Amino acid sequence: MEIVVCIKPVPEAETRLRPTADGTRADPDGVKFVLAGYDESSVEQALLLKEAVPASKVHAVAVGPAPRSEEVLRAAIALGCDSATWVDATADTADDGLSAARALAPALAGLPHDLVLAGKQAGDRESGVFAAALGELLGVPDFGFVTDLRWEPAAARFTFRRATEGGVERWESPVPCVIALQQAWNDPRTAKLPMILKSRKAPIAKVAAAPAAGPSIPVKFELPPPRSGAKMIEYKTPEEAAQTLVRLLKEEAKVFP
Repeated sequence: MEIVVCIKPVPEAETRLRPTADGTRADPDGVKFVLAGYDESSVEQALLLKEAVPASKVHAVAVGPAPRSEEVLRAAIALGCDSATWVDATADTADDGLSAARALAPALAGLPHDLVLAGKQAGDRESGVFAAALGELLGVPDFGFVTDLRWEPAAARFTFRRATEGGVERWESPVPCVIALQQAWNDPRTAKLPMILKSRKAPIAKVAAAPAAGPSIPVKFELPPPRSGAKMIEYKTPEEAAQTLVRLLKEEAKVFP
């Protein structure tokens, strides 16, 4: 089985972001980029399928500028991916889900793939449109919010679940297909030192992004207003604490009518 997993570098969760001088986007200077959380699950799921299906290969791909794209690809190789491709594109292209899909689709067309995995949404933009756009561009079925992804060799199909407001759906899909994964079978593994050292020297194929329609244009990036300090409630009994809390929520926070 040939598995392609799409990953995206995102700012580390503890990073203190700041706007650029023109106030339209986050300033990348001094920001550490890492694998997005849902992408970590996608890499883990790809490796689990590789271990479950003999002779499978996992190929990691990323769209974006240097050096962040190469860094996350080497992180994926350190975890166990067999090879990697970097689609060299601007940060604006990578940040726009539709533009990223347009940049990646031609590169994927030249790679064997029975399954294309991606996180259900990126950890920064959280638009959730990349996988659906990629499936449309590749002309294959695509599914989002997927859990419990399994390969059924007798039927030559994938089976999986999708959580909805009304319950849980069970699906099956032929190959090839695009899956936006919500959760892998296991928590993401940790890279071992020998694999980390190996990943530093692993070759990464580099291709230029295909010309495509321009990405969406950011208008403004602003940080949320700073939070005020916590207000401590003095009380003698739990009932008194509850009554005081409800009163403050109604009179000061205006949460209740």
